[in-house]
Amino acid sequence: MIGQILSTMLPVFLIAGCGALYGRYHTPDIQGLNKLNMDLFVPLLVFAVLADQQAPLQDYASLALAATVVVLGSGLLLYPVARALKLNLKTFLPPMMFNNSGNMGIPILVLAFGEAALPAAIVLFIVEMLLHFSVGLYMLDPHTSIIQRLRLPIVFASLAGLTVNLAGIPVPGWLLESMDMLGGVCIPLMLFALGVRMLDVDFRDWKLGMLGAIACPASGLILAWPMIALLDLPGLQVASLWVFAALPPAVLNYMVAEQYQQEPHKVASLVLISNLGSLVVMPVVLGLVFGAGYL
Repeated sequence: MIGQILSTMLPVFLIAGCGALYGRYHTPDIQGLNKLNMDLFVPLLVFAVLADQQAPLQDYASLALAATVVVLGSGLLLYPVARALKLNLKTFLPPMMFNNSGNMGIPILVLAFGEAALPAAIVLFIVEMLLHFSVGLYMLDPHTSIIQRLRLPIVFASLAGLTVNLAGIPVPGWLLESMDMLGGVCIPLMLFALGVRMLDVDFRDWKLGMLGAIACPASGLILAWPMIALLDLPGLQVASLWVFAALPPAVLNYMVAEQYQQEPHKVASLVLISNLGSLVVMPVVLGLVFGAGYL
């Protein structure tokens, strides 16, 4: 079990560490890299996985439902906590709801459970992203237009991939292979960018960051448990949901908070300290998953 955990987490730490080391001595254009990743590589991977007829998406409907409950339920579950501690709801709740299913979730799931977990990882990522760019942006600014929220390459790629898969439209193997190769760039690039972002940790709001490092995975795991008990999920999807539920806040929360001027320094502490906390949380969760024998 220890060997499985190490083989999963060490590549994550090493690639993120390379990003942190490179960022320590250079100033890479991470914003440009992230834009390239989200505009090109991630949409290509999403479309390639969704359009692949070997991964029937009907089999992942229950997983998508469970992920939706985990994301939205985390906000409801932590709402009274935020009110009791007199925290700004727009600052605290979005990072607790929208987790790092891209930068960390996809690599961990693929490394832990193999390529067979990639469709589940993509479905979880799409659910989180669509909710973030709809519900999440509405929480920060109710006046943001729906068209502006959904006018994103990842949304178009998701809809196109879903249409192709559900309609049974054949896609040439050479085209899927090309998209898959280009899309494969996004996984190490996500980890590299995450490592560079780790250098921006602001410890001025460390208490809020520590609260987030505990509350985010705790709320997700609490909500995942009844969904697993209620839904008849295959073992691989159960394992993927546990990992998804324990992920820390997405780095994108900081970018969105900066765009909307919603206390970005506090959000940065929440996001980055929680991601550091995942160095403890994720090995524990993976150990429980491997020990439970879901696979």
